[in-house]
Amino acid sequence: MWMLDRPLVLGPIVGLILGDFKTGIIVGGSLELIMMGIVGIGSATPPDTVSGAILATAFAIVSKLDVSAAVALALPIATLGQLVGIFIRTANGYFVHMADKAAENADFSGIDKALWGGAILFFVSYFLLVFLGAFLGSSVIGAFVKMIPQFVTDGLNAASGMLPALGIAILMQLLFDKKNVAFFFIGWAMTALFSVNTVGAAVVGTAIAYTIYQYTISNKNHNNSVDMISDDLGGEL
Repeated sequence: MWMLDRPLVLGPIVGLILGDFKTGIIVGGSLELIMMGIVGIGSATPPDTVSGAILATAFAIVSKLDVSAAVALALPIATLGQLVGIFIRTANGYFVHMADKAAENADFSGIDKALWGGAILFFVSYFLLVFLGAFLGSSVIGAFVKMIPQFVTDGLNAASGMLPALGIAILMQLLFDKKNVAFFFIGWAMTALFSVNTVGAAVVGTAIAYTIYQYTISNKNHNNSVDMISDDLGGEL
C-alpha cells in the first residue's frame, strides 16, 4: 500500500506539483485528522477522500484560499465524490453481467474487456471530477472567496478547528475497546497533565505495546509447552 488515497500523502504530492510543499503538508495533515476514520468496507461508499484532498489543497495554493477554509471546503467536495462513486458502482453492474455472460461462453477476451471496462469507468469519472474542479475552480473559487462575508469566514475557521476533533472521535468510536481504555487515559494524562510531547507519548506507547506483545508470546509458548507435557504424560499413562 502506497497510501495514495490518503490526504496525508495526497496533500504533499499536490503541494509539490504546485510549488507549495508546506501548504500541501498542512492541508493534507489537517484533512487526515478529519478523514482518518473514513474507510470503505464491503459495499459501503464513504466520502471520497481523494478528490476532497486534491481539490482542497489545489484551492488553498492556486486560489490563495485560507487553509482553514480549504479544509472546510474539502467535506462537500468529498461528499460529491461519494455520490459519483455510488453512481459509478451502480453503472458498473453492466460490466459484471458482461463478465458473467463471457464466462459462460468461455470467452476470456470478453472477461478481460469487462474488467478493463469497469476500471476505465472509475478512472474517467474521478479524473473528470478532479480535473474540472481544478480547471474551473481556481478562478471561480477565488472570486467566490472574495464575496464571502467576514463572519462566514470566521465560522469556517471555527468549524475547521473542530473538525479534527470530530475525526478523532469517530475513529475512537470505531476502535474503542474496554480492554485497552486504560492506555487511552494514560496517554491523555501524559500529554494533558504532564506536558509530554507526542513523540515522547509515542515512544512510551510503543514500549508498552512491545512489552504486552512479548508477554503474550511468552504466555502462549508456556501454555503450548504445558499442553505438550500433558499430552506426553497422558500417552504414557
